[in-house]
Amino acid sequence: MGSTPRPANAGSALLDDRPAAEAAARVRDALEGVFDAVGATAVDIESVLSSVAAKGRRPVTDDLTALRPGLRTRLDRYDLVSGIGFVAAPGLLDDVPAWLEWWQRTAGGAVQPLLLDLDPQRSAYSDYTHWDWFTLPRDTGQRAVAGPYVDYLCSDEYSLTLSAPVTAKGRFMGVAAADVYLRRFESVVMPLLQRLPEPARLVNARGRVAASTDPRHLVGSLSKGPDLAAVLAGPAEGTDHDGLRLLPCDGVPLILATARSSAVRP
Repeated sequence: MGSTPRPANAGSALLDDRPAAEAAARVRDALEGVFDAVGATAVDIESVLSSVAAKGRRPVTDDLTALRPGLRTRLDRYDLVSGIGFVAAPGLLDDVPAWLEWWQRTAGGAVQPLLLDLDPQRSAYSDYTHWDWFTLPRDTGQRAVAGPYVDYLCSDEYSLTLSAPVTAKGRFMGVAAADVYLRRFESVVMPLLQRLPEPARLVNARGRVAASTDPRHLVGSLSKGPDLAAVLAGPAEGTDHDGLRLLPCDGVPLILATARSSAVRP
């Protein structure tokens, strides 16, 4: 039987994709640990909320103290995690309009709670529902990588926030989330990008650049181009767009964008 001829450059194209595919897999491995911590936190939250609902009442802030042992353990266990917790949907709790049950590691290494004034009459941060780390999980039902951005709410550090929705009986209750300082994230992923033969960058679903070896696309800038959410939901082997190879990081909502060799070489 006959076979369909392969394009003359098919073998070289496949070969060119291998370093990028390996880098994307290593990025996934690094961040899956953080998402493991986020997922375990979401399970704890759902358990607390289910227990409260079984008593026939609405949750209050004191109920969330049950999360604290797990949050402290995850801060100790996961090196990349600098802060972790639960951000309640407005109106979820009976005693306050908004709440973060959040624990973080200080510059000196101590683990302590974040104490915020979220009174809308006094606080500029009382409405956190416009931040990507909250809106993306709420609106898509999927986990998200937000940033990098200066985290004025928690640490004043340039950070990424990884988050996932928390639901109960189909109702959105808030997000479980973890912060990763950008400098620590870059210490893990930049060596991977620097080994690639072409300029590369990692972008999130909004097109925000999380790491880059391309001087035309600086960290924190926005990349214009195709629907990146569709790329994340598309084939695992990625897609081509305008001289770029866009490769999802296999379940982690980041995309590795690299220049196609044919686009930059004569």
